[in-house]
Amino acid sequence: MATAWSFLTPGQMMVWGKWLLFAAVVTLAIWMFVTVVLRRVSYIRLGVPSVFARYKRRNGSQSSFGAQVFGHRRLLNDIRSGIMHLVYFYGFIVLQFGAADLIWKGLNQGTPLPLPYYGWFAWTQEITVALVLTAVLYGAFRRYGERLPRLKRGWKPSLVMWFIGSLMFTVLFSLAFERLAAEPGSGHTVASKYAPISEPLAELLHSAGVQPQSWTASFGTELFWWLHLLVLLSFLIYVPQSKHFHLLTAPVNLWFRRSAPPGRLTPLNLEDEEAESFGAGKVEHFTQKQMLDLYACVECGRCTNVCPAASTGKLLSPMHLIVKLRDHLTEKGAAITSKSPWLPASLWQSRDREPYAHVMGAVLPAWESSAEGGTTIAPTMAAQSGAWNKREGAKPEEIEMVGEVITEEELWACTTCRNCEEQCPVGNEHVDKIIDMRRYLVLMEGKLPPDGQRALQNIERQSNPWGLPRAERAAWITECESRTGIRVETMQELKRQGRQADVLLWAGSMGSYDMRSRRVLYDVVRLLDRAGVSFAALGLEERSSGDTARRIGNELLFQELCRENIEMLEKYGVKRIVTACPHTYNTFKNEYPDFGLSGDVVVEHHTELLARLLVEGALRPVHAVDERVTVHDSCYLGRYNDTYEAPRSLLRAIPGVTIEEMERSRSNGMCCGAGGGLMWMEEHSGTRVNHARTAQALEVKPSVISSACPYCLTMMEDGLKALSADERVIARDVAELLAESVFGE
Repeated sequence: MATAWSFLTPGQMMVWGKWLLFAAVVTLAIWMFVTVVLRRVSYIRLGVPSVFARYKRRNGSQSSFGAQVFGHRRLLNDIRSGIMHLVYFYGFIVLQFGAADLIWKGLNQGTPLPLPYYGWFAWTQEITVALVLTAVLYGAFRRYGERLPRLKRGWKPSLVMWFIGSLMFTVLFSLAFERLAAEPGSGHTVASKYAPISEPLAELLHSAGVQPQSWTASFGTELFWWLHLLVLLSFLIYVPQSKHFHLLTAPVNLWFRRSAPPGRLTPLNLEDEEAESFGAGKVEHFTQKQMLDLYACVECGRCTNVCPAASTGKLLSPMHLIVKLRDHLTEKGAAITSKSPWLPASLWQSRDREPYAHVMGAVLPAWESSAEGGTTIAPTMAAQSGAWNKREGAKPEEIEMVGEVITEEELWACTTCRNCEEQCPVGNEHVDKIIDMRRYLVLMEGKLPPDGQRALQNIERQSNPWGLPRAERAAWITECESRTGIRVETMQELKRQGRQADVLLWAGSMGSYDMRSRRVLYDVVRLLDRAGVSFAALGLEERSSGDTARRIGNELLFQELCRENIEMLEKYGVKRIVTACPHTYNTFKNEYPDFGLSGDVVVEHHTELLARLLVEGALRPVHAVDERVTVHDSCYLGRYNDTYEAPRSLLRAIPGVTIEEMERSRSNGMCCGAGGGLMWMEEHSGTRVNHARTAQALEVKPSVISSACPYCLTMMEDGLKALSADERVIARDVAELLAESVFGE
């Protein structure tokens, strides 16, 4: 071997030495990268094995995998940051070819890769570098200049900017020094017209004293070549140890995103005698897909920015919920597997360091109720950041996930509106995790707010959240006849007569007991009767749909109600159901099939049925209703079931109605605050969600705030009273407006 090396010239020995050092550095970096990735995969595997159903497009409401990953559809909801990320994304794809060329030239004495149209290739590389640098500067401005509340600040969020910026500068300086070091006519550099940035930079270096073909020029070329390589490999190692792991996990997360409707919660097998617990009380109780969510998070804060709880001063922040669960999984996974999540470990922690775990400490009263109707996430962001700290000496495997990582206050602040999921660019599913943790609290520990417990007890005893007598559930039928002259028959009466109604009108608890919601139900009855629809109700045989029980976390009560209702529907051979409550609509349509409801049963919201009757000509709105109407979208009708157009089509059909959309509408509409069982629970911090939403509606100066949900209607009316606007603005269901136009009242 020594003899073989002796035949090499000093120049050849330097080339071979550079190749060997390059190979050693790259091999080490790749080994560290793969090791870190595999260790995090081992943490994910601690979760419950899940069937990864391939993502599918549903009713055109969700973009395909390609549109999400390569088209950045969700990211472009914020057009400025979306374009910035597009530059990063495609810039890095383009620059990988340039990096390969740069490395090849460094290892082969300046000889470029044999690419066709090499001059134009070099030009595109330099332009792309300039675009990426511009994106880096704009990203820094967004975070530290504009100081967007949803973006974190500090050394960690800044580190990637330094990485990317350093990569771009090392490319440019490598090319500039290369131009100075190259021998004339060697063919190792492109013409000046193909070097719009490196050529002026080379001239600047020349004017600073770097002479062409000098030792300084050669040294600079070599220095920046190695710097570029080391920064590139360091970034590679850093990626899976930071939020930038989403570069790998986000496409996987989107590919395996559920194909089921977002409104469908995973049923619990409550008859499993081997189950030690129900719900998620430990991080390993989540499915592996739910754990993949945690590592896909990019910490962009879009979820928190639209969260009605975070926007009104509650502690819940969807972004922090995911990040805290991710930190907890990483710490607990490392403790269980005895494999450190960090490499090189010496840069992150010493070997003799005491164990630690992140927990939620005392939450300072960092926020107070904002001005009436105001929304801001800044106090919630500050409170979360201040409370999430290391507890020295704590063992991660002994930390209680529900209580010490995610507080009960956070769990009970969620309205289950799913706006967080609608905005998430990487397909994370926040609400299911919250419901799973609520299930654990309710089923295993019996913990829930007193007013929530009272509502569940009332549903269990009287099948309605108020605890009103079950015998009064059919009272609306008698009152409806006295007010409208229409006798609503029951399914039981029809069966005795040997008749069958085409449609079952499900009144729901709100329609049966709430006086304001009854008025909506009566107008629905009048419209169906005018259109000649054959319909009937269940009357005293109707029960709660179970939505409230399920969202609060009492899966046992929900399943009991669900099976009772399905048995009743099968008893009467019901084939079509219409309801004015989006929560009941979603539960019947998306969740009851998991428990045996036939797929032949068609479930419709009253706005869908009425819209179809208008198209068919069965209803004719001929009387003008001169109102300026703004539409509040129900979360369970819109985001859960992609039904935004039906309520608006009804309004557009009414002569005299002018629709004024709120800034936040349709898929980005803000929740009224009643979902997730919060209709029956009191808010104890910050601004009331319904007050904030009502204030947003009032910004467009409407005369009517329309809705298509009894919960939303109640919340909007309460908001109008609280904001002293009820004398000039009223809240009405779209069915009420349609009835006014059809009947001329």
